Amino acid sequence: MKLHSLLEDFDGLEPDEKLETLMDLSGELPAVSAGRGHAPYPESCRVQECQTPVHLWVEVREGRVHLEADVPPKSPTVRGLVSLVVQGLEGATPGEVASMPDDLVGLLGLTLTLGMTRQHGMRGLISLIKREVAVRSGG
Repeated sequence: MKLHSLLEDFDGLEPDEKLETLMDLSGELPAVSAGRGHAPYPESCRVQECQTPVHLWVEVREGRVHLEADVPPKSPTVRGLVSLVVQGLEGATPGEVASMPDDLVGLLGLTLTLGMTRQHGMRGLISLIKREVAVRSGG
């Protein structure tokens, strides 16, 4: 699972450097596949806990997790956080996803920097991914 190595990139950085790294990651969020259509996406794909419109698709194919997400470019911090998760979990096993910590913002050391709304949204995103992976993998 690539998430651990991505998280290591944040070790030792100051909060403003961590936010800058998230901004860089926001530009690396893979585009949603053509089969997903275009916005507006179905409400069933929306992460309800996120104030910013975050749409997420979770699949498990051949025992591996695949995520796609769409986040408006005008929300680079949220887009960077989602990009971190999407890239970090791509190809992970359902067991790896299940063991992932729920508090990603805390692991990044951004609890004091990011507001409660973003923290709540990220916990909602992680929770949704874990639930969907469990359902789709039969776990």
